[in-house]
Formats: sequence, C-alpha cells, structure tokens
Amino acid sequence: MRPSARQRSAVLALACSLTLLATACGGSDQQSSSGSGSDSDGPKIELTIATFNEFGYDDLYKEYEAEHPNVKITPRKAKTVDEHIKNLDTNLAAGSGLADIEAMEVSWIYNYLAKADQFADLRDFGADDLTGRWLDWKVAGATTSEGKIIGYGTDIGPEAICYRKDLFAKAGLPTDRAKVAQLFPDWSSYFATGRRFKAKVPNSAWYDSSVLTWEAMRNQLIEAYYSNNDRYLGDENELLKQTWDQIVAGQRDGLSAKLPAWSAPWTKAFKTDAFATIACPGWLLGVIQDNAGSFGKGKWDVANVFPGGGGNWGGSYLTIPMQSGQQAEAAKLAAWLTAPEQQIKVFKKVGSFPSTVDAYDSPQVKSQVNQYFNNAPVGKIFIERAKNVILKQHKGPRDGEINHVFTQALGRVDSGKQHPDDAWRQALRDADKAANLRKGG
Repeated sequence: MRPSARQRSAVLALACSLTLLATACGGSDQQSSSGSGSDSDGPKIELTIATFNEFGYDDLYKEYEAEHPNVKITPRKAKTVDEHIKNLDTNLAAGSGLADIEAMEVSWIYNYLAKADQFADLRDFGADDLTGRWLDWKVAGATTSEGKIIGYGTDIGPEAICYRKDLFAKAGLPTDRAKVAQLFPDWSSYFATGRRFKAKVPNSAWYDSSVLTWEAMRNQLIEAYYSNNDRYLGDENELLKQTWDQIVAGQRDGLSAKLPAWSAPWTKAFKTDAFATIACPGWLLGVIQDNAGSFGKGKWDVANVFPGGGGNWGGSYLTIPMQSGQQAEAAKLAAWLTAPEQQIKVFKKVGSFPSTVDAYDSPQVKSQVNQYFNNAPVGKIFIERAKNVILKQHKGPRDGEINHVFTQALGRVDSGKQHPDDAWRQALRDADKAANLRKGG
C-alpha cells in the first residue's frame, strides 16, 4: 500500500501512495494522448475520480479544467486505503456507484486483474501508443496474461538502502555512500555485513524488523506464493523457504531490532541508535526525516544499492471501470494525469517518484539532492534504482491473505512468541486455508 506524503500511519499494505494507469482517447494522435487543447464547444462533462492518501492532483484538476472548459472533475478522496477498497469492492459487486476513474495500489491491483472484464481495456483508447511512456515493469503490473491493460501508472517506490553513517563508522565499516554500495550487492553479503556490524556494535541491530526485510526479499521472487499459472505453491517453493531461513537466522543473530513497522516503538526508534539500515524506497526518506528529526540530521545517508538488484515498494495506477458511461473522456484525463509532465509536477509537490521514463531526463528529477541525507543525489540514485527493477512478481488470487499469514508468523518469531520452525509450519497450514485448499484446522 502506498504511504501518504512524508507520513505513514498505516501499514505496508504498501507501502506506500501509488499511481494509476490511464489511456488516450485519440489513438496515436499526440494531442489526444496529452489531453491538450480546448473542448469549450463540446458537451458538458463531469468526471469523477476516486483516490486515497495523497496523489497530489488538486492543482492538476484545476489545470485540466482550464484547458477543457467543458469538463468538471469531481474528486472522491477516501480517508484510508481500506475505505477506498471497501467502496471499490461494494460498488463493483453492486454493478454501479464506481467513479469514472478508480485508483489502485500496486500491492493489490492483482485482485482486479482477475476481474479485468469489469474494467476498460485501455488499448481501446490508445494504450498501445502510450505504453512506452512507462518503465516496462510498471506497465506489466496492470496487464493481464492476455495482454489487456486496465491501468496507467502513476508513481513508483524504487528501493535503495538507507544507513546510519555514524553507526557504520563505529563498526569500522565504510561510510562513503559509493563504498557502502559495494558492501552488499546481494542478500547473503547484506546479512554477512550485518553480522560484522553486530560484532562491533552489539547494542544496535542491523535492520528494523524481520517483517519489512522479508517484504523486501520476498518481493524479488518471480514466484512467491503462486506459480505463473495461479497454482498455489505452498511448501513446494524452495526459494521462499530459503528466504525465510535467512530472515530467521538473522533474527537469531540479533540483526533485527524487532520493531513492528509503523508502530509507536518503530517511530520512536529513529531518534535512537536502535538499528543501522533499512530498506528504503524514495518516499521513506521523508518518513525517516520526520521521525528522526534533528537527532538524525547528517547521521542518515542513502546508498545506490539494493541487495539482489532492484526492488519496488509502492506506487499506484488509474483504472477505468466498465460502469463509467464516459470511458473515452475518463481515459483521456487518466492519460493526461499520468503523462511525464504531470508526474514531474506531482514529484515536486508531494515527492511521489515518477514511473515515466521521460521524467528521468528532467533536471527537476535527476538533479534533486536531499540535504538531510548529507546532500545525497537522490534523484540520480532512485532513477538508477528504478531502472534496476527488472521483474514483475506473479501474484495469485489470494496473495494478500497468504502474505499476511507469513508476515504475522515472522512477527511472532521476532517478538519471541513462537519458535521459527513452529511458526513456519503454522504459516503453511494457515496459508493452505487462506488459499482455500482445505478447511478447518
């Protein structure tokens, strides 16, 4: 799930604000694709758009209405992601009540790919001519196995590693971000470096929690809980078990600070020496700064590396329900909102990192530095991190429920409530039930 700008009070249920897909109603015509031009002589049109958290669109709505005097945009902004999903599911089941444009977060759009017949195929409105706008993996996240595109991408959450320079120095590790990036190209070296750190700084952990580290690692598997043909894998997936074993071994060796993400103890820990590293999408920089305040200024930095290659945590899409009676106009607006020019404006306003390739050539993006993080060139760092995300993990029909089972199990291990072997066996049993393979205990 996607976080609101510079704050997160809800769970990773993704991480984080996201972006939606849109289409152009004019095929390959450039004017239609960008949504430019005046429609003052056309019929009056009201378009509704349902979002959550902070998409940063308020000024863009006014700009679009000024360019299209016949269009009135009516936003529907849910107070929480859960409220948005409830409205979406309720109105989808009822067959009416959805907005003309519905936002979806990257961590749960797969639920609606399975219901793609209830959403417009944006190829019907020129999507084939627009897909080159976005990183390939961003488009793939809203594309069915049959090639139907149901959404246009808004922001993304490419991941790097944020680290405490002062704690690295205390452990005798390099502190220069270029040298830090060489320390852990993969997860094995990340954990090995953590053990070196722990030997020198026994009162600090290496990372904040087993659960968030699991999320970072599990998201890199091409198949985690399901095969590419939606077959539930369970204990067949040896790579998933290997990931679990790495996490629990790290927890056993004191690498985890055992802090539940977004909890009060987790928030307060940023003002202490509780942990030295954290998996870090671009939007988390603001969270760290808000939580650490003056205590952390100059202590935190960000390295252009993510173990195992690339990772993404966060981002959204814009979709057009079949219920909409104005699909062409809705697709035109969605295409305009997710165009590079508009993504750059949103990036400047709320920090949501663009998913459009052309945005990375903008000085406003690539030249961005973050003073709090020792003037880190975060624009260049996260552009490169975004380009390193090369795979799209397949998510099956009950992926979210199953992942919740495993994160709950790791939480029990982190808190000392359950032995790792028992937690794994219970997770498999509970995941079987979540996958509807069997009933009962």
